[in-house]
Amino acid sequence: MVPLRVADPPVHVAENNTLQLALIGCGGRGSGAVVNAIQADNGPVKLVAMADVFPERITRSYTALSEEHSQYLEVPEDQKFIGFDAYKKAMDCLNPGDIAILATPPAFRWVHFTYAIEKGLHVFMEKPVTVDGPTTRRMFDLARQASQKNLKVGVGLMVRHCRGRQALHERIRNGEIGEVIAMRGYRMSEDGNGFVGPNPGAISDLLYQVKHFHSFLWASGGMYSDFYIHQIDEMSWMKGAWPVEARGVGGRHYRRNNIDQNLDTYAVEYTYPDGAKLFFNGRNMPSCEESFASFVHGTIGCGVVSTRGHTPGQVCTFRGHTFSEAARMWAFPQPELNPYVMEWVDLLEAIREDKPYNEVKRGAEASLVTSMGRMAAHTGHVITYDQILYSDHEFAPDVDKLTMDSPPPLAMNQDGLYPIPQPGIITTREY
Repeated sequence: MVPLRVADPPVHVAENNTLQLALIGCGGRGSGAVVNAIQADNGPVKLVAMADVFPERITRSYTALSEEHSQYLEVPEDQKFIGFDAYKKAMDCLNPGDIAILATPPAFRWVHFTYAIEKGLHVFMEKPVTVDGPTTRRMFDLARQASQKNLKVGVGLMVRHCRGRQALHERIRNGEIGEVIAMRGYRMSEDGNGFVGPNPGAISDLLYQVKHFHSFLWASGGMYSDFYIHQIDEMSWMKGAWPVEARGVGGRHYRRNNIDQNLDTYAVEYTYPDGAKLFFNGRNMPSCEESFASFVHGTIGCGVVSTRGHTPGQVCTFRGHTFSEAARMWAFPQPELNPYVMEWVDLLEAIREDKPYNEVKRGAEASLVTSMGRMAAHTGHVITYDQILYSDHEFAPDVDKLTMDSPPPLAMNQDGLYPIPQPGIITTREY
């Protein structure tokens, strides 16, 4: 158990000081968020409602949570809701000042966040929070509304809550490696996540796309947005700026009968306002080298931001650019606190001590610049920050109107295939 502090709030949300949770989206990350909230241990929380479009996910999540955390669960059968309107029913089980966990595919984020604000609920939402320009602008407006109502909102870019990365960021800001001029990020996986074959027909095409949301751009922004946002965000944080343009390439290989919309390889060059670069490389292909790392280069030294994934970071700095042990200047003490827990520590502390806390604008910006790189690779054109922010293309403008009987936002073509990126051919910036 992580040793954490307990703080009494100025106003109790409930008489017994328990913050109630509603889980909207009961997949692995949503269930993990509930566990992280419990592990934060700076004041009692209790899960009281669950919502999803798949009943088996609620069953699986509840069963898994009950095995080790049953004392934090109070979810009767009539507070387990199924359907595209289930999020409302779950949030209706909460009181103002309780917490809604939004962990559905990101296409639904603005819809659910809108209702949470109406209900006066604090929110923890998973990343990404947008997949295109119009939804980003909408989230900017919702962020302002949440702040006006003094609601606290966390976004699941947990690396920003890693105490080691925070220390590294401070050292970079203080000039330890000089002026940041280049950064490198790698997320090379061989798990094939995001690949999907034809719908066998047991569920509707809409539910099939929601179930395999990593495979469809409208639902998630694809693998690029959903997987790569963390490193693009953490490197931009270290730089202290957002990139202003992106150019990229990508490829699709050995796909057999897979019909998803992802490319398998990405190489994107981001440019920052002062001309500094981030070179990001992503690959999702079986039987290839795996790498999950981020590095920053300054005028007099370099640093490790990530080594083997999100946690632990094992951050350190070096003289020069060889990353040799002899050149090491500093390393954060090990072991590190879990950033997935620390983001809940910070959110719960803000709620209980009534501190300003709203990560939505930053989360939307991180989502936007990630989509900017995806769009550059998918279209074969340089895409600027303003181009994507003010684009009028929205992948799923009527996502708030979906029902279990609705057609999917993405239709198959006459060959039974979904549209895939064709750089240089399809350049309408719809990817």
